[in-house]
Amino acid sequence: MSTLTNDLKGQWESLKAENPHLRIRNAAEKLGVSEAELLATQTGENVIRLKNEFPQILLQVEKLGKVMGLTRNDECVHERKGVYTNGEFNSPHVGLFVNEDIDMRVFIGHWAKGYAVSEKSEHGDRKSLQFFGKDGLAIHKIYLTKDSDEAAFDALVAEFKSDNQEPTETVVAVPLNLDEKPDSEIDLEGFQAAWTGLKDTHEFFAMLKKFGVTRTQALRLAPNEEMARKVDNLTVVKILEGAAAEKFPIMVFVGNRGNIQIHTGLVRKTMWHNEWFNVMDPDFNLHLDTTKIAQTWIVRKPTEDGVVTAIEVFNEMGEIIVQLFGKRKPGIPELEEWRTLVASI
Repeated sequence: MSTLTNDLKGQWESLKAENPHLRIRNAAEKLGVSEAELLATQTGENVIRLKNEFPQILLQVEKLGKVMGLTRNDECVHERKGVYTNGEFNSPHVGLFVNEDIDMRVFIGHWAKGYAVSEKSEHGDRKSLQFFGKDGLAIHKIYLTKDSDEAAFDALVAEFKSDNQEPTETVVAVPLNLDEKPDSEIDLEGFQAAWTGLKDTHEFFAMLKKFGVTRTQALRLAPNEEMARKVDNLTVVKILEGAAAEKFPIMVFVGNRGNIQIHTGLVRKTMWHNEWFNVMDPDFNLHLDTTKIAQTWIVRKPTEDGVVTAIEVFNEMGEIIVQLFGKRKPGIPELEEWRTLVASI
């Protein structure tokens, strides 16, 4: 083990001694390293490095039974319990899991590192699969629950255990592309016509690329205020509380560059904890740092099934933190209860 690894490991041990409840992500930030680098210092102890065969690993997670999938960005954490059924990796770039509980869009090109982790706590052992990008930031984690098959977990880890179990990790910076064309260089007439001519919500991203606009720039340049209207940054709280009070199902999207995770269903128990607004339901938890919200928009897109309405929440760099929709499927118009709730904002 290198002196550098020993030093980092020692610093982490000291931090944990001072603050036993400090999460690894926060510890890594304090130490000026990535989470993957910090986790790797425990390789050979309670951490096992996995082969970089991520689609194959994910397609076998179904064998573990009911687990908890966690996807987050810097501002929001999305936790959903379920079984990883209906996995597909028919494209070299995108994978899907689609069922009522585990609903994800996997951008596998951003997945670079994987580990199996066993953590000891006052509640017993906690086992997980954890996946990271080239920069060492967490993309997705899968935790065993009391209903999971631990023997299947151990078998999966044994099958995909890497030959490299060195307690170090190499990371490289992933640059953010925050460049935005001046509004004057945008084909505004063409862009607005394309927006009003949308047939499917999934065409929106392709439209942004075609006209070379960022997402927040697109909202500023929308055809009219009916299509995109900037609202108060606590609108997301009002919407979640409203959906919980009125007991109708919604869709909650949270993602990062490597994964988008979706909850479709009711939201029941909502609560504040300091600056964090939370959903604390048996199979769905959401934790949103409301101090990190820079912009919030009501966005409407025409489709063949009628207008689809979203609440889109952004950080100061113009990245999406969380998106909310009323529950819907292709061929079915969005819920009137959802439209009424959003219209009340």
